[in-house]
Amino acid sequence: VQLVESGGGLVQAGGSLRLSCAASGSGFSINTMGWYRQSPGKRRELVAVIISDGTTNYANSAKGRFTISRNGAENTVFLQMNSLKPEDTAVYYCNTDVRYMGTNMFYWGQGTQVTVSS
Repeated sequence: VQLVESGGGLVQAGGSLRLSCAASGSGFSINTMGWYRQSPGKRRELVAVIISDGTTNYANSAKGRFTISRNGAENTVFLQMNSLKPEDTAVYYCNTDVRYMGTNMFYWGQGTQVTVSS
């Protein structure tokens, strides 16, 4: 499974960005897809996750501002980020938990930089 992310960039505080992550490969089924972020000197943290049944979970910092969605047919997950704040600045990583040949496996994308200026 390969994950390819896009959509990061530089935006002013209060602005919006939309991240995309596409999972490619064959023979797997997706259990969850999610977004994590990591800023310098900090641990990687969950931002939002969407389960195969459509259930979503958000970090408190993301609730009300970010929306995670998924195009199941294309194995693509999106993160719509509104009302961005400087503290949202981080590298955002896509993650997926898949079922492959009877085993659960986890994959990470390469990361995409999001920078929010004040």
